[in-house]
Amino acid sequence: MPTHKLSLLGKVVLYILLAFFAFQFAMPFLWMLSTALKPLEETMTVPPTWIPSAFQWRNFSEAIASMGDFWRYAGNTLYVASMSVVGSVLSSALAAYGFSRIEWRGRDKVFFLCLATMMIPFPVIMVPTYALFRELDWINTFKALYIPFFLGNAFNIFLLRQFFLSIPRSITDAARIDGCGELRIFFQIILPLSKSALLVVALFTFMHSWNDFFAPFIFINDQDNYTLALGLQAFQSRAGGSEWHYLMAASTIIILPLIVLFFFTQKTFIQGITATGGK
Repeated sequence: MPTHKLSLLGKVVLYILLAFFAFQFAMPFLWMLSTALKPLEETMTVPPTWIPSAFQWRNFSEAIASMGDFWRYAGNTLYVASMSVVGSVLSSALAAYGFSRIEWRGRDKVFFLCLATMMIPFPVIMVPTYALFRELDWINTFKALYIPFFLGNAFNIFLLRQFFLSIPRSITDAARIDGCGELRIFFQIILPLSKSALLVVALFTFMHSWNDFFAPFIFINDQDNYTLALGLQAFQSRAGGSEWHYLMAASTIIILPLIVLFFFTQKTFIQGITATGGK
């Protein structure tokens, strides 16, 4: 129900409920930030305290120093995430264009099979994927982490296909009459009209690649090629899991770029989600 039709009491109740559930989602992050600012002796006190007795801002710099090659890990993660975004956006958009704007025999059946791959969990294909990458000599290289994104993603293909279907066919039909090929229509007409949907795919891919631990853990062995997720796990193992203030400080630093990125792009992101879901 639109908020302008609610009474004053109804609006107050609605905002209280929204604030309550927003706090529930934000509470883990707030607790992590609180622990990151505490002295070590306050991290395990009973009952726990939310506000540190003295804010230990140096925990962040000391956590970075304790992780060793933190900036190397950050550079590796940024490179892998950026390449994954390029591969996922380009390949998923091309596949979605073929499923939405080009008529070919068996298109809907192939699209159904594409969606069916979403039901296959990664552990099922983990062993054959490792064997394939070993034959290609991609183990312990970044190729094993970002090349799969160049082969499309079923969810992203579905998302973009639904958005492409909302673009009037008269636009692409007019371009074909003028002599445009499919690739020119794709790059010069479809993509510029789909910026919000492409941004949604880019953000989802970037967040997944930035936070991914499982794939780097399987395919990366050399510490020089560690991502931030592997570096954090190695730091936790080396510290014996006892230096919680440093661990939470490092975790805060790692997720901070994602929070900043979302705040800068949230308007376009929400527009893309709304347009894609509505169509």
